[in-house]
Amino acid sequence: MDLGAITKYSALHAKPSGLILQYGTAGFRTKAEHLDHVMFRMGLLAVLRSKQTKSTIGVMVTASHNPEEDNGVKLVDPLGEMLAPSWEEHATCLANAEEQDMQRVLIDISEKEAVNLQQDAFVVIGRDTRPSSEKLSQSVIDGVTVLGGQFHDYGLLTTPQLHYMVYCRNTGGRYGKATIEGYYQKLSKAFVELTKQASCSGDEYRSLKVDCANGIGALKLREMEHYFSQGLSVQLFNDGSKGKLNHLCGADFVKSHQKPPQGMEIKSNERCCSFDGDADRIVYYYHDADGHFHLIDGDKIATLISSFLKELLVEIGESLNIGVVQTAYANGSSTRYLEEVMKVPVYCTKTGVKHLHHKAQEFDIGVYFEANGHGTALFSTAVEMKIKQSAKQLEDKKRKAAKMLENIIDLFNQVADRRVISTTNAERQAVTPPGLQEAINDLVKKYKLSRAFVRPSGTEDVVRVYAEADSQESADHLAHEVSLAVFQLAGGIGERPQPASDGEGTPH
Repeated sequence: MDLGAITKYSALHAKPSGLILQYGTAGFRTKAEHLDHVMFRMGLLAVLRSKQTKSTIGVMVTASHNPEEDNGVKLVDPLGEMLAPSWEEHATCLANAEEQDMQRVLIDISEKEAVNLQQDAFVVIGRDTRPSSEKLSQSVIDGVTVLGGQFHDYGLLTTPQLHYMVYCRNTGGRYGKATIEGYYQKLSKAFVELTKQASCSGDEYRSLKVDCANGIGALKLREMEHYFSQGLSVQLFNDGSKGKLNHLCGADFVKSHQKPPQGMEIKSNERCCSFDGDADRIVYYYHDADGHFHLIDGDKIATLISSFLKELLVEIGESLNIGVVQTAYANGSSTRYLEEVMKVPVYCTKTGVKHLHHKAQEFDIGVYFEANGHGTALFSTAVEMKIKQSAKQLEDKKRKAAKMLENIIDLFNQVADRRVISTTNAERQAVTPPGLQEAINDLVKKYKLSRAFVRPSGTEDVVRVYAEADSQESADHLAHEVSLAVFQLAGGIGERPQPASDGEGTPH
């Protein structure tokens, strides 16, 4: 490790005085102008992680659903997974180190993790379409090269595409080709085959309106379109040609406001969906014949997928351990439906994809989606082999179900101070500040079939409030009252929370 060169280059990516950041569920996120030093240092860390694991590591420059002015970075582990928790701590320590402490911190990490500094390192890098992303990606490259790491810069990618590239490179191409074309070919082939076998009400030729949040999803979906042009017509909206990233559009906007994004007019029963800024969230929606808006969020997606998978397993006569993983913020009705009607076990974890993913790995088939549209289905290696074998050997009717499962596997198997509030019991109870949970309990008692939680956001300097009740009006009132309790007891700044008044049944 050339400590002199690191010190020299680090001075070119100086840390702003007094800035403290935390590597959370989504990596680092803040205003783009504060991130140059973080990007350089994450390039350094990616090299150390690559040397330790003897694998390719990914670095994604994005702030997902955050405003265009923000940016962020997260590291991707060898099998396309989130960074290991112990290395999240290293990331936080390294990002916050003062210049004079950089050498010591790097040496400490190397010694603690038994990193062989003579080992080769390889890092792949992707970025979203934010104006700041290209320059920040170069800062990552500076960090990689000063530690002697090799790299491949994929340029503009969605977050799922970078996860795919990492996984492919670390499985010797067995999962797929680590190229954009390889990604498109693998997913489109599985999608086309699956839709051939699935029944479809109405026209045989499917159409879909896609809100791309003025982000990277528009570029990549346009590239991918011709791969599945037979049987699917895609119309792109908020494609980045005008409008700001994630502004009045995208999955988070649609989910939060319970209405279509700006710039998309929808007729009754048209199929529509929205990505977020880095295209790793998706929610679906439509207007019924009476013009009412219907959202198919992550809770409903998980319910549909797990129900469909269970039906296919029954059809081919396989008894496998299938489970759905949710957070406390999942809709209670979806939980009850899965457990009581579908007889599918449901498990609760803390908020954040890494927590859901870890729990889902305990099952033969694990399905997880956050309500915001982050999620997937996981299939164990043994299940993959069993399903592929069934697709070849079973009689016609059962073979069709097994083939559908095989294609599904190919599609899915990828993988002031908000900290004043702390929680326990999978984020369903507030521990601090004192008196907040008691206030929430008293408010919940006022409404039928109600519950409410609060938690600090893992991606923004805000506190999330979740409220559920027997009617939208009651849920809105409960959410507002809980918001006021948070404002009063957790040191709220600025204007007091206002009640929902948009007439659209806005959840909180």
